[in-house]
Amino acid sequence: MATITEMIEDLRYPIGDFERHSEISSELRGEFINTIENLPQKLREAVEGLSEEQLETPYRPEGWTVRQTVHHVADSHLNMFIRLRLGLTEEKPTIKPYAEDEWAKLYDSKMPLDVSFKIIEGVHARLTVMLKSLTDEQFKRKLIHPDSGEWTVEGMLGLYDWHSKHHTAHITRLRERKNW
Repeated sequence: MATITEMIEDLRYPIGDFERHSEISSELRGEFINTIENLPQKLREAVEGLSEEQLETPYRPEGWTVRQTVHHVADSHLNMFIRLRLGLTEEKPTIKPYAEDEWAKLYDSKMPLDVSFKIIEGVHARLTVMLKSLTDEQFKRKLIHPDSGEWTVEGMLGLYDWHSKHHTAHITRLRERKNW
């Protein structure tokens, strides 16, 4: 039987923790781009039909609500868009981290989800076109994260493939547990 800590950890990482790929094939990059392209629809499907009360339900004890999670995806993927563009246009830029837990507490995280869906849809449409146009050399461009070190554009793409699936799973697994 799983311990309380193991169950909470599973709720935190429903698809497992992110694993950085040492090698990323063009096929795997294509899968990552497909995830980015399809996230807006997958995330909309994950929250479809939820009531206001359900949107205010945390996906785990002491976790974000469903509403905060969707707004976080918009915040995070806006950051990804800027980070990737910096990586593609500057030599080894240092990207800025942000306090995502603090952002999730800001008042705009209480807004209707459609506001963030408009952001996610627009950002992902642009990202998809941009990513599909990149050369192998561009995917290898480097950027620096002050906390986690050196990344390539394709490595960041892998991170956001995971991030997209990770937060969608927070919502879909909550719905399964609650039988919504």
